[in-house]
Amino acid sequence: MSSAAGEKSSRAAKERKLNGHENGGSHKAGTEKHGQKEDLTSKDYYFDSYSHFGIHEEMIKDEVRTQSYLDAIENNKELIKGKVVLDVGCGTGILSMFCARVGAKHVIAIECSGIAKQAQAIIAANGLSQQVTLLHAKCEDVAALPGGFDKVDIIVSEWMGYFLLYESMLDTVLYCRDRWLKPGGLLLPDRASLKVAAIEDEQYRAEKIDFWDSVYGFDMKVIKEIALTEPLVDVVDPKTVLSNESAILDLDLSTCTKADLAFSSEFSLAFTRNDTVHALVSHFDCAFSRLPSPVSFSTAPDAPYTHWKQTVFYLRDPVSVCAGDTATGRITVSPNAGNARDLDIALTLTFQRSGGGTLSVSQDFRLR
Repeated sequence: MSSAAGEKSSRAAKERKLNGHENGGSHKAGTEKHGQKEDLTSKDYYFDSYSHFGIHEEMIKDEVRTQSYLDAIENNKELIKGKVVLDVGCGTGILSMFCARVGAKHVIAIECSGIAKQAQAIIAANGLSQQVTLLHAKCEDVAALPGGFDKVDIIVSEWMGYFLLYESMLDTVLYCRDRWLKPGGLLLPDRASLKVAAIEDEQYRAEKIDFWDSVYGFDMKVIKEIALTEPLVDVVDPKTVLSNESAILDLDLSTCTKADLAFSSEFSLAFTRNDTVHALVSHFDCAFSRLPSPVSFSTAPDAPYTHWKQTVFYLRDPVSVCAGDTATGRITVSPNAGNARDLDIALTLTFQRSGGGTLSVSQDFRLR
């Protein structure tokens, strides 16, 4: 992990794991119910976690994220001027107000969490109440769009989660696309891709995984086993990357379906130096590609920091590789049966040694 990010990034990762994500989110905690402690997951706190302004502050202050949306909207204002826009999961309403400011005919903003109350006040405080209509509801529960609009010209949404798909908010965007977007209408963003690479991460693995081997002289490997099943979200130093990146998912939001979000994909890696593979790291790229002035951004280790950071999958046993060695793999991703906002991830890797011989590993993860 990046030492430059230091304590701030580690603390932010912990806070994010507790507090969730602006348009969707997870907040795990326990609560007393009928005298018994009940373990709650992101399924329970998905919308409630978005009610607190702190989550929205983190998202808005992510300059890569917010500036990318602003550039896509302001640099293509002629495409938005006079159009009806739907903002799915509007949060504080900032994307809705970007669209209104460049001359959208009307913006319909939908937000399920309690922040909708503050968003309504923010829209009013900026003199945009006539131009932006906010619905405090789940998109799936909206019977009809307000203002007599049957369809919209543009859908804007910041739906991306960790590992791109965590929290399943894209399901809702696709629902809104199929129900309300005009034929040939525009999605912002309209493309997203998910990629993996191999990293050397001995020091951080020792701190986060091997730590449980002996804790003040006690064997706590039972927790190590749990830690190995949960991907870690944090900043990865680009110097730790020791292979090419390989795409495992490419989404065209204008045509993809909900079924495409549960996928199985093959990938291949070529190692660039003699080192040890401790983990795979994933990141995603997003693009506003169907615009006169396209905009894109990446969450790769060598790209500018974003609140999404990267997602790390530690292997149970590190594998030594040499420059020129390769590995082929398959990754299978699907919503968890008990909580569809969590992801079950199955990984298999086969290492081909340049000197001959192979080594296969298989491991299951749950992102929650």
